[in-house]
Amino acid sequence: MKNTRPVIAVTMGDPTGVGPEIILKALADRRLRRVAVPLVIGDAGLLRFLAKRLGLKAPLDRELKGSSSLDVGRLKPGAPAGESSRAMIGYVEEAVRMAVEGTADAIVTAPISKEAAKMAGFKFPGHTEFIASLTKTKDFRMMLGGKDLKVILVTIHEPLRKVPGLVTLDNVFKTIKITDAAFRGFGFKRPRIAVAGLNPHAGESGMFGDEEERIIGPAVRKARRLGINAVGPLPPDTVFYRAARKKEFDCVVCMYHDQGLGPLKLIHFEDGINATLGLPIIRTSVDHGTAYDIAWKGIASHESLMSAIVMAAEMVRGSKRA
Repeated sequence: MKNTRPVIAVTMGDPTGVGPEIILKALADRRLRRVAVPLVIGDAGLLRFLAKRLGLKAPLDRELKGSSSLDVGRLKPGAPAGESSRAMIGYVEEAVRMAVEGTADAIVTAPISKEAAKMAGFKFPGHTEFIASLTKTKDFRMMLGGKDLKVILVTIHEPLRKVPGLVTLDNVFKTIKITDAAFRGFGFKRPRIAVAGLNPHAGESGMFGDEEERIIGPAVRKARRLGINAVGPLPPDTVFYRAARKKEFDCVVCMYHDQGLGPLKLIHFEDGINATLGLPIIRTSVDHGTAYDIAWKGIASHESLMSAIVMAAEMVRGSKRA
């Protein structure tokens, strides 16, 4: 029978973080091979060393792409160095190259450290901006989610005092448009997009703020004129319940970081994932960091990585149907 599982390139992330460990655990998880053909972009020597150290199954040769270039004897968990930092950037570059060329159907990234990346001359705020640069993508948005709730952010890592000035009609409209295009690409025929207000009760007709009337509402109406199934602005204190429990919406566009990630992590703390919308390739990621404090101890959970791989595989299948 012809293999129809998508090839997912999984980058190892920071070698001194939990990335190698959670990858080993994912490779040993029976759920993985039901949905995807994994190809780890990382250091074969380190993965085999950690497998032996932690009593985990060593990866098969066909599951690895990468030489044993790191000096495992010099590496220490939780202590990134120039060598390991340069390697983790190289893993991302190789995975993106494969996805652009079509030798991988999607990429899933294990966590990197911004501090460690600076050691390698990395000049981007994070993974997302780096991958956007590699793919020459100008407009992109961050989506975080799980089975029951998916949120897309208009603004990301911004001080709360700056958020109102960044919630512009153009930014809100672009976020809705990128979300609609991405979900259609994933196989949704007409994505149901909820748009949260910025203020309590979505402004309560201007009593608690007028951004809803001046900015968010007009952006939603502009999107609807293009045939996008967007609704809002909706009160932030009820919209997540309507999306996650009542299943009225496929996703929620949020105005700022904690507005979306608070509800999301309440529901999907263990299995939440991060995806970048607007790219010409499919990219998902774990929704956690390098966790240096528990690296190489065998106690890190691989559930977020499994969810990211499953989500990437679902996106590939959806894009093929679309």
